[in-house]
Amino acid sequence: MSKKFKRSYRFALRTAFYISVFLSGLMALILYIDFSSVLWVLIFFAILTYLFSFLIIQYRVERFIYRRIKKVYDNVTLLDSATLTPNQITTDMSSLTREVKKFAENKKLEIETLKVREAYRKEFLGNVSHELKTPLFTVQGYILTLLDGAHKDKAIRKKYLARANKGVERLIYIVKDMDMITRLEVGDLHLNLETFDVVELIQASFDLLEMKAARKNITLTFDMDYIEPVYVRADRDRIQQVLTNLIVNSIKYGKHGGTTEISIENLVRNKIIVRVTDNGEGIAKEHIPRLFERFFRVDKSGSRKEGGSGLGLSIVKHILEAHGEKIFVESVFEVGSEFSFTLEKQEKVSEVVAES
Repeated sequence: MSKKFKRSYRFALRTAFYISVFLSGLMALILYIDFSSVLWVLIFFAILTYLFSFLIIQYRVERFIYRRIKKVYDNVTLLDSATLTPNQITTDMSSLTREVKKFAENKKLEIETLKVREAYRKEFLGNVSHELKTPLFTVQGYILTLLDGAHKDKAIRKKYLARANKGVERLIYIVKDMDMITRLEVGDLHLNLETFDVVELIQASFDLLEMKAARKNITLTFDMDYIEPVYVRADRDRIQQVLTNLIVNSIKYGKHGGTTEISIENLVRNKIIVRVTDNGEGIAKEHIPRLFERFFRVDKSGSRKEGGSGLGLSIVKHILEAHGEKIFVESVFEVGSEFSFTLEKQEKVSEVVAES
């Protein structure tokens, strides 16, 4: 009980003690000195008592609040006690209210961030599990069928082994893409920067994907005839991967008899912008902010029939960010989409010759 009493009234007792000592000393001084005027004594006593009481109460209250706020700072890792000074503390508790409010807002923001990350983690793990599970079960099914006796038939054995091999190739494809994204995120992927003609690179990508586009009767074309080369400074192989992924994506979601068109425009003095435009399905507005997330698919069922790892756009984004460039997307649902990205332009042909 005494412990609780001391904890509750220690501040008031000490403050009353300091005032009592001062008043007793002041009274002793007045009695010791012979004053001729009683009124003057009363005025002098009242003024000194008022001033001292104000100072001692103000000082004691400020130190009392400051120590306890500092204890809150020291006990909560989100608050830095080094930023707190005694001058911030006032008897109206405004500093305490402000700091507690700031702490509550920071804590709420942290909780919301953790909720978003947890939701993303669950979705990401679910997507990874689904992407790996399908080819794994496919391979396992064919192997089990062969073990059950189908291996005795040469034709069935060859067919099932070929299908199992396709499943393994898909697994390797997914793992390689995930490994590349991880290396890009940690900055562990080396870029071999060189100067090259981006028009020639786009044409090479068209030639590579011509048969894939032909199956859906999609035309791969430039917006105009580029007679002069357009030189850029980048990693040729990685930019070809960017172009390939964007063109494949436009074919995958393009309509039969549609068009995938690429244009090259000057953006600023040392930058160009490459636009990949199609007249396919388009993307709903609510899906655009998540397009570059790993394994995110607008149409989960339809896109899986088309194949792919679900990592193509994420890889595109990370490759361009590794170059210090940006990618943009504009789309209208059921009208078409346009993906565009910037590259560093190389102005003079002489610079290319000198580097070669």
